[in-house]
Amino acid sequence: MVMSPELDRTTVLGDEAAARGHLARICFKTGPPTLTGVELEWTVHDAADPTRPVDRERLRRALGRHSPVTIDPTSPAAGLRRGGTVTVEPGGQVEISSAPRPSVAALILATEADTAELRALLDAAGLVLGRTGMDPWRPPRPVVETPRYRAMRCVFDRHGPAGRAMMYSTAGLQVCLDAGEPDRVAERWAAVHAVGPPLLAAFATADRHAGRRTGWASTRMAAWLAIDPARTRPVWSPARAHLDPVAAWTEYALAAPLLCLRGDGPDWTPPPGVTFADWLAGALPHPPSTDDLEYHLSTLFPPVRPRGYLEVRYLDAQPGREWTVPLAVLAALLADPATTRDALAVATPVADRWSVAARRGLTERPLAAAAAALFDLALAALPRLDLPAGIHDETSRAIRRRRAAAERGHR
Repeated sequence: MVMSPELDRTTVLGDEAAARGHLARICFKTGPPTLTGVELEWTVHDAADPTRPVDRERLRRALGRHSPVTIDPTSPAAGLRRGGTVTVEPGGQVEISSAPRPSVAALILATEADTAELRALLDAAGLVLGRTGMDPWRPPRPVVETPRYRAMRCVFDRHGPAGRAMMYSTAGLQVCLDAGEPDRVAERWAAVHAVGPPLLAAFATADRHAGRRTGWASTRMAAWLAIDPARTRPVWSPARAHLDPVAAWTEYALAAPLLCLRGDGPDWTPPPGVTFADWLAGALPHPPSTDDLEYHLSTLFPPVRPRGYLEVRYLDAQPGREWTVPLAVLAALLADPATTRDALAVATPVADRWSVAARRGLTERPLAAAAAALFDLALAALPRLDLPAGIHDETSRAIRRRRAAAERGHR
């Protein structure tokens, strides 16, 4: 599909209709689904003492020319050899964002090479990557301070401690999938949401934080859900399935309060409770631009976020190479329309159980049953990913192990 030219990023949005028009142009880029991407995030620990804080300077020295400018303003922020870019999150978590690839196999091979390069850099500095979705040893502690992060902390603090836990202690796995052909977008959008709770439960790794068990299977997702529902609740739900994806996302985005109000000084904290719709209606001294709207979108954190493509955000970080398993499962479930429809039908009865999935994981029988059925669908569709024999066999075995765990959960 040929997209309309986008507005200039500095175009002033005079009213809500202009904002809605811009969102309709940018949030779902439709066409044949050909590309897949992944973002891998890890907590970072001292190899000898994982409870020891790791400060910004130590990370800067370890990452060298790959350091992002948030920790070294003079850095060239060089990409890794296979195209991945490195960022450092507020609590010192390190993330690789892959370049999108035309096949899952190419994505796995390139990202594994970039991960090996990152591990070598950290190993030389006596650092290791974490293996779970929540720092199991250390309490929340800021490492990187920017005007954006300070504003986020100030706004999140109004809702309690969950914001700091999320900013400084969590690590996630994000899978990025094309939105698809125009007539398939709504179904793919619904499916990636609906399978979220069972896959969250099946791949939960975050049951410890700051030296203790938390009582949650995914303390990472518990933190996200507790921050601010206006910016972290799912956009899609069975009760809202009738809404067009563009309309649903537009409604969500305009109703969300501002998290950051950029300026020349160090304080970007917005006035409390001002939504983007309020800004369009004149709540602030100057009107917003298209760039302001796109920045606002970057401060919204639902489990699935449209960024032209579909950014799946609900998975915990996985140990070692295990990140390839949920990637392959999601790609397989969206590999053909029939499988996507079947996945949506299987998952819809548990599609609202985000909090239950985060707390109970596969001990919740309906979630475990749905996860087992989704793994069956993924196994059946796995050949459509055209993985090399070695990767296919490894992935198939890993999915079968996950399916066995889900089967045990719903007995």
